[in-house]
Amino acid sequence: MKFFKKEPEKTVLFVCIENAGRSQMAEGFFNKHAPQGYKAISGGTKPVSHINPVAVEAMKEVGIDISNQKSKDITEDVMRNSFRTVNMGCMNKESCPTFFLPNVLDWNIEDPRGKPIEKVREIRDEIEQRVKELVASIKASKEINA
Repeated sequence: MKFFKKEPEKTVLFVCIENAGRSQMAEGFFNKHAPQGYKAISGGTKPVSHINPVAVEAMKEVGIDISNQKSKDITEDVMRNSFRTVNMGCMNKESCPTFFLPNVLDWNIEDPRGKPIEKVREIRDEIEQRVKELVASIKASKEINA
């Protein structure tokens, strides 16, 4: 009997400042749609104590529960070991580590903090569309390199 060594999962890192809204939604969508062998994590440069409750509600509406996710700090290891990094839209040079990383996707998505549920739904839908495009590009590159 042969045993096959399982390759480690490739990580896609979604980054914003507080890791309370945009990046949490992107993590939820990516993990739902991720190709085999890939997973998402998210982090922030100034994590907060709780996830945006309106973002949690908006995600529940589309069947994804992010209520148990925690706002996390971005470590150098996480950044260095990520297959791809996506900057959700932080443009503050003091708070955004992605300015110093190569090969970062910059989505420039509006922050849902303090926004009404209607606006957060629009932001959520934009994030889902971008995540689906990212997943499709990963799948296409896997097929090309297979």
